[in-house]
Amino acid sequence: MVISFIALVSSLVLTAIFLPWLIMFMHSHHEGQEVRDEGPKWHKKKSGTPTMGGTIFVIAAVISTIWVSAWQHQINKTVWILIISLLGYGIIGFLDDGIKLYYKRNLGLRAWQKLALQIVTAIAIVLIAASDNFSFGLYIPFAGIVKSAVLFTIFIIFWLVGFSNAVNLSDGLDGLATGLSIVAYGTYAYLAFKQHNSAILIFCMSVIGGLIAFFIFNHKPAKIFMGDAGSLALGGGLAAVSIFLNRPWSLLLVGIVFVCETASVILQVISFQTTGKRIFKMTPIHHHFEMLGWSEWKVDIVFWIIGLIGSIIYLCIWG
Repeated sequence: MVISFIALVSSLVLTAIFLPWLIMFMHSHHEGQEVRDEGPKWHKKKSGTPTMGGTIFVIAAVISTIWVSAWQHQINKTVWILIISLLGYGIIGFLDDGIKLYYKRNLGLRAWQKLALQIVTAIAIVLIAASDNFSFGLYIPFAGIVKSAVLFTIFIIFWLVGFSNAVNLSDGLDGLATGLSIVAYGTYAYLAFKQHNSAILIFCMSVIGGLIAFFIFNHKPAKIFMGDAGSLALGGGLAAVSIFLNRPWSLLLVGIVFVCETASVILQVISFQTTGKRIFKMTPIHHHFEMLGWSEWKVDIVFWIIGLIGSIIYLCIWG
């Protein structure tokens, strides 16, 4: 457990050192987030806020995971899979953010381009797992464990792509996705500790350390946003951790807010296209509560509490 805290401190220190530098660099080059036109009007004042902060905590987490794991002779394919899931989806987000900044617009990679890259990254993870004789068995409620490489591959792709986008959708308010991710990764760190899985424990603690330092600059009023470079990476990492702890379905409770954010968008689109009516004032659902008059801090705190409750329920029943 002490070793995992060293990983946390390492990532925290690296992020705390280099994040202010990125903020100053962005300001000096007049680079900042272009707020989407369809968002709440009062978010327009956030335009110009430095973004791509996720780049720093992702790199810090990767460096900390590698050196601490190597020090403890814990480098194995699980570690590389987790690093690829975090770094791979982070790079996709970095490209998306970079295009937005370069062209001074809120549209980066096209949807099909982003999806294709996300699928390719997921397939790479499957191939590495297969080379390590990973058991491709998926527990299906009421059906038991189904042994099928094809089914499991489809599931991994769906899970990684789905949750990387789910965290991305949740990153719409200052500090929201950061706080939710700290709770989720903290839950999996505890589960990894209970299962004596040091590789995943070190990884989760490294991510948490980076997020704690990042939150100092990301809470309202945010001095920097994580951007897709951070949110896609966090979602991909969470999905990979849940899979390689053999607890993939846990993410439905541990990541309950991410699930609800995604569901709100899907339901809104279906409702509008079929009936011409909207269920929510605005989606993702955190904007709905803003439109009802909630402050960003109130939405953040309530959503963090819901995420924490979801994790506690899972740990109490299945932990």
